[in-house]
This record gives sequence, structure tokens and C-alpha cells, in this order.
Amino acid sequence: MSSIIKPVILCGGLGTRLWPLSRESFPKQFVPLIAGQSLLGLTIDRVKKLGFPVCVTNEEHRFLVQDLLNSSLDGDATFSSANILLEPSGRNTAAAMASAALMHDVASSDLLLFLPSDHFVPDIDAFLEIIQSGVTAAKAGYIVTFGVQPSFPSTAYGYIEQGKCLEGLSTGVSSTYAVERFVEKPKLEKAQEMLLSGRYLWNAGIFLCQASVLIDALLKHAPDILESCQNAMRTARVDGDFVRPNKEAFLACRSESIDYAVMEHFDKVAVVPLKGAWSDVGSWSAVANLLPADELGNRINGQGLAMQSTNTYINAPHRPVVALGISDLLIVDTLDAVLVASADKLEQVKEVVAQLKKDGTSQAVMHRRVARPWGWYDSIDMGNRFQVKRITVKQGASLSLQMHRHRSEHWIVVRGTAKVTKCEEVFLLEENQSTYIPIGAKHRLENPGKTDLEIIEVQSGDYIGEDDIIRFEDTYGRS
Repeated sequence: MSSIIKPVILCGGLGTRLWPLSRESFPKQFVPLIAGQSLLGLTIDRVKKLGFPVCVTNEEHRFLVQDLLNSSLDGDATFSSANILLEPSGRNTAAAMASAALMHDVASSDLLLFLPSDHFVPDIDAFLEIIQSGVTAAKAGYIVTFGVQPSFPSTAYGYIEQGKCLEGLSTGVSSTYAVERFVEKPKLEKAQEMLLSGRYLWNAGIFLCQASVLIDALLKHAPDILESCQNAMRTARVDGDFVRPNKEAFLACRSESIDYAVMEHFDKVAVVPLKGAWSDVGSWSAVANLLPADELGNRINGQGLAMQSTNTYINAPHRPVVALGISDLLIVDTLDAVLVASADKLEQVKEVVAQLKKDGTSQAVMHRRVARPWGWYDSIDMGNRFQVKRITVKQGASLSLQMHRHRSEHWIVVRGTAKVTKCEEVFLLEENQSTYIPIGAKHRLENPGKTDLEIIEVQSGDYIGEDDIIRFEDTYGRS
């Protein structure tokens, strides 16, 4: 690459429009949506030729990000450690970008490439060539954004109106234009007008600039946001792969998007058209369009079957789901929740999630299968005074040394080798062997092997909530 560009991936979204597959505890950027790969993993792969990315996320998802960084960059000696900036609470893109910019040398002429974690861009080389087209303008003090050539009159995206071509700053495979204005998500009639004019691009939320330029723009147009982030980063704490801003200072920051805080006011914003295939995978219709349709317009992922049906999407990775004699519907099946929606109501899925949260429905936020830094567990069955879990522990990983006040546990090894600590005993369990952990016993489960460890855990007691846990030691710094 002809210029030093440092990628910054913004990973803080919740993706509620893709419920029930995407939930707060496991948002869409982590879900293996495309050929078994997550959108964040694909984003890391897309930018790693530029350099090691900084990821901005939250405390709850830190180990998910860490795992994806480690697996995507495994074996590359260029990358020695992760840079994961943990926001104490989401404060939208202005605070996320300001905090990440403050991690870098403000006096440097290096460029920062800010991009969302949940876009799908299949042609990596073409994408990187277009990013290079914005370098000259970015080095000249512009904040360069990248707009997508619209293919239909979308009401789900904001738009950027192209101004004059910046002739002296246009290099590479795509020209650079001044930004005339940003346009909010339009009504359909207005979106049709903008599409026909040929002057408008979808706002992709991708930005290229020097750290000093962004900080100066924030100082001019959103000084309170900058001040809060400076206070938070001034006393940030580094914990291994993680950078933790000062919580109190960060929470004092108001929440606002970078578009509202800076871009609509800054006088040196340029745009480069982003040509080629692109999707923000922001709705179920966008997910469906990633699959080829059959002759009747049906799109099937997994074990779906559409009979005498048209224009129907089925996502059924776990079991057979049959659609018979229907049209223009979307069906998404997960282990613990099902969505059936009319194709013209997909933008209202967020409202469904809000109602489920209001009703106290756990599936609004949590999956049955829950990721943990050591692996994951799946709550197979639950009833009065009992719960059955399938637990997978990654090779070399271990759970915390812990105890429970209200429940006992039976462990049965179904695959791999388990190292068990029970009170003063330490012993190994092989496949088909089991042990009993009584109430109040200190215990730990470890995987000393070179393959994943899988066990079935049967809990019983008068309370089986996840908060019935007292940790004495924990590899991952949890309390």
C-alpha cells in the first residue's frame, strides 16, 4: 500500500433488526451469517492488509472480539497484540471515533480508516483500491467518506449528495467529490427522485482521515464530546489486549452520531463513490438477498422447504421448516424463538424486540446458546429445580475456580478430556466418565487436551440462576 492506513472497526451495534438470530448478548456482527463466517471476521479479513485493526466494542463482547482477532490474524508475525477499546457504555459513533483517534499519535500523518463491523463487501481488492482513492484528499485535510452507488430507491439509508469533482485530489480508480450535503432517510418518492438524479450515494458510514483532522473538527463542532473523550482516555487503563477508558468521564459524554456531530457542519468533507457489491446486512431482506433465488423467488438457508410458495425466505439451520402455499413471507427459525413476518414489515422487527423486552421475555436479549471466553454453553432443558446444559470448553481453556450456594452439579464427559478440581482433589475424566459436585464445593473445569472438551452438566437445587456463583480465581478477570 502506498500510504499508512490504520483501520478502526466499530463493533458496538446490537443489530436488533435481525432478531431472533441477532440479540444483544450476541449481535449480528458475531453471528456466522455468510458461509459460516461472521461479518466482523470478514471485516477483519478485508482490512488486515492495511495493518492491525483497532476494534471499538463493549465489556460484554470483549472476548468475542478478541477471539475473532486472534483467529483472523493467527500466524501473522506482523501482528503481535490486539488493540481493543472497551467503551463503558455505548455513546454512538462520535465518541467511539474520538476515543480511537486519541489512541493514536495526533502529530502523525498516518490515516485512520473508520468502518462498521457489519458490512459485507465480497471483493476485498476492489474495496482497498477505492480506499486508496481517498488518500490524497485525506492527506490534504479532508475527512473522506465513502458512498455506495444506489441500486434502488431505499428508504432505509441516509444519502450523500455529490458536489463538484475535486480534480487535484482525485487519484486512483475512483474520483473524489466535495460533499454538497447529507440527507436523512427519505420517503420513497424522494428516494426515487434522488436515484434518478444520479447525484446521490448511500451513506456507508466509512471514513478516512488524519487523527488530527478529526480531533480539530470535533473541537470546532462538538467540543463537549471531545472533552469527555479526552478526559476518559487521559486516564485509560491498559489490561492486556484491552484499553479501558475512565468510566465516569466517558459516561459524561453525550450520545451522538459522527454525522450529526461533525460531518454535517465540517467544511472539508469529501466523498468517494464505492462501486461494486456492498450490503450493510441491516435487515432480513438484505440477508435474504445474499442468497440466490429459485424460479419462484424463494430463498432457502439450511433445512427449509418451500412448496407451492413464492418470494419466501426461510432460515432453518437446525431442523426442517416447511412453507406450504404462502407468498412474500420471511421465516427465521432458531433454537428458542421463531420469527414469521410479512416481507413488507421487516423494518418493524426492532419494535418486536422492544415489546419482548418490555414483556420481560429473555429471548429478546439472550440466546439459548451463550458464548463465554472459555467456550460456550447451551441450556438444553430447564424446569423446576433443575437445568441441563451442554458445555464446550476450548482447548487449553478453563472455567473459574468457583462454588455455588444453591445448586449441585453432575458432569458427564462426552468428548475430550476434563481436568477437574473438586475441593482438594484434582483428577482427569475421560469420555463416558462422570463426577458429582455437591453444593458449596469449590470446583473448576479445565480442558488440558488439544481438542474441544464437551460435557453434559445436570444442575439441581432450589435456585439455578447464573448469578449463583462465587469466583475465587478467574483467568479472564471476571468477578
